[in-house]
Amino acid sequence: MQPKNILLYGANGYTGELIARYAAQYGVQPILAGRKRDAIVALAKELQLPYRIVELHDATALKAALEDITLVIQAAGPYHITARPMIDACIATQTHYIDLNGDLDVFEMLQGYDQAAKEKDVMILPGAGFDVVPTDCLALYLKQQLPDANQLSIAFAVIGSALSRGTSISTLHKLGTPGAIRKDGAITYESMGKKGMSVRFPGYRKPVFVMSIPWGDISTAWYSTRIPNIRTYTAINKGAWYFLKGQSLFNWLLKTPFMRSIIMGILKMQSAGPNQAVRDKATSYIRGKVSNASGQSAEAHMETPEAYSLTAFSVLVIAKKIINGEYKAGYQTPATAYGADLIMEIDGVKRTLLQ
Repeated sequence: MQPKNILLYGANGYTGELIARYAAQYGVQPILAGRKRDAIVALAKELQLPYRIVELHDATALKAALEDITLVIQAAGPYHITARPMIDACIATQTHYIDLNGDLDVFEMLQGYDQAAKEKDVMILPGAGFDVVPTDCLALYLKQQLPDANQLSIAFAVIGSALSRGTSISTLHKLGTPGAIRKDGAITYESMGKKGMSVRFPGYRKPVFVMSIPWGDISTAWYSTRIPNIRTYTAINKGAWYFLKGQSLFNWLLKTPFMRSIIMGILKMQSAGPNQAVRDKATSYIRGKVSNASGQSAEAHMETPEAYSLTAFSVLVIAKKIINGEYKAGYQTPATAYGADLIMEIDGVKRTLLQ
């Protein structure tokens, strides 16, 4: 019987390294991979794991690297650049694909591979981390409470942590682009942060200001629940929200190579990401609400570990399921593949149906 190998691509990145370091706790032994030889070799030597060096733009070499691989964990972003070459190679080699994507456009692009994946009997499951496992599972959980729901809103706040360098760089690529909602079943673009409000997360001491953003659930929650109207929110400083409200006046500037190069230089000087002490103290809060045409509603609250820690845990839970033969062929969301209770398999998660 052929071994079921996992390739962790982007293992030298902040979140990729977290996944590699936690893998043994989940009985997973990935092959570490990426394009930066020195970083990959050093980590592989430290963790006593095998490794492969391959460039995403070398299609022939990439397919050769996947010939004996059952599952790819794509941890290298930004995904609007890295997802397509990897998924093309996965389809060609009949390899399952999961990633840490949070980009709405990338979710939609990958959904276009649904039929090809079904024909090859492989699963494509983007958003296997904090983007979007907890929110996707909460969306389906709420849909189960109110089956005829036609409105969904989800707000989240990660308290006590910070963005990794990689996430910041991915965000840079989206500067100057609009926000989005799901309206009457279709993705509809609007100004970034068009709506803002205060949300009380049970378990946190004070209300948190949040603004609307094009979170991955604008795509994934639609496939998981078929709720036609979806809006997602994230915590932000209220002063920063007012600043973003005027973004349309200088979108042209944010899109220029000159301005982006300045911001990129600043981002490259920041730390790779929050350290373990920070992650251990931080908490992620999520609150969701559904309502129907009759005015009935249901609300639920969730607390999870810090976002990057949860990403590592959820990726490894999903990877182990796939290796054990638990998968659905084609394009899937976390909830369509494994149900609303997938998130409850992660230690430290609490979910409450609000009365």
